[in-house]
Amino acid sequence: MSFPDRRTTEIFLTVLFFLVLLAIVYAARRVIIIFIFAILFAYLINPVVRFLQSHSLFVKDLRGPHIAEAYLVFVILIVLLVHALAPQSLLKDQGKYLNAIPASIDRIATGEIAGDIGTRYGWSQAQELRLKLLLAQHEGAIRGFAGTAAVAATTLISGILVIPILAIFFLSNGADMTRACIQLFSGAARRASVQVLAEEINAMLNSYIRAKVILGGLSFLVYSVAMLALGFPHAILLGVLGGILEFVPIIGWMTSAVAFLTIGSLAHAHWIWMAVLLGLWRLMMDYFIAPRVVGENLEIHPLIVIFGMMVGGAVGGIVGIYLSIPLLAVMRVIWRRSRENSTGEEAYSIDTFRPKDIRMPQ
Repeated sequence: MSFPDRRTTEIFLTVLFFLVLLAIVYAARRVIIIFIFAILFAYLINPVVRFLQSHSLFVKDLRGPHIAEAYLVFVILIVLLVHALAPQSLLKDQGKYLNAIPASIDRIATGEIAGDIGTRYGWSQAQELRLKLLLAQHEGAIRGFAGTAAVAATTLISGILVIPILAIFFLSNGADMTRACIQLFSGAARRASVQVLAEEINAMLNSYIRAKVILGGLSFLVYSVAMLALGFPHAILLGVLGGILEFVPIIGWMTSAVAFLTIGSLAHAHWIWMAVLLGLWRLMMDYFIAPRVVGENLEIHPLIVIFGMMVGGAVGGIVGIYLSIPLLAVMRVIWRRSRENSTGEEAYSIDTFRPKDIRMPQ
């Protein structure tokens, strides 16, 4: 017998193939994440497009014009929020503020900003000197953090610009892309079962987006009512902003909290009570409401939802938290389908999406 034999060679080549595939996925992880978010954004926009398709007064049953209409609605909403909430001085002199960022970073890293802080708050020279020495000792770390933040901001802006464009293709040709992938990567014998699996994953992702919309709507109601009661300016617009940012894990609600409390303190509203309400609402949302809403829509136990978010955060940070739940739901669908196929408990038809009739042998 020759060494290595054929079976050993096949196992070695299979393992090598999967290792190369994992290496490619790891190298292209940023691109893959952008495409995943584009797919989720397409699921978010799709109900609006379908509503416009069925209720349009001029053009019906054509997705292209209604996709443009849905995007136009979102752009108008974002413009209104920015115009209403952003300081006018920032909007007029945004170029000046952007150009001043490098000089501000240099002043922080070298410790020169200590003099400005000391003058503003009446510090002694000894206090200013201690702060200046502290900043100068950590100059490398400060510049490294600034560089990392710049890269993250550039990636975020690129994603914000690219994701909606990619979502247009998924909205227009998502079904055709799915059918083409199934025909390319599955044999004729398994094509029907793979199509059924794709239909189940599609239904699951719709349920996930529905759950996120419900959570965003609840946050909008709570924020709006609380800020109206506490005398905040632009309470409804701030509530809309908080509801939209609920789709972004961790950073979303933190950004909302900073914006609410900053505007409340500047407007001399009851921002301390708002801070208490934000803390209570966050606890209820993270450990009671969100696990139950997401779990009921995806048929996953709330404890598993919490566990999946914690594991996703430990592995992939903020992106891992956001993608952990849909990934967990997809794994559940695949595991259930593979179990049914292996045990023969259920078989589904691609045309009817219902159990096939099982004929007894003659």
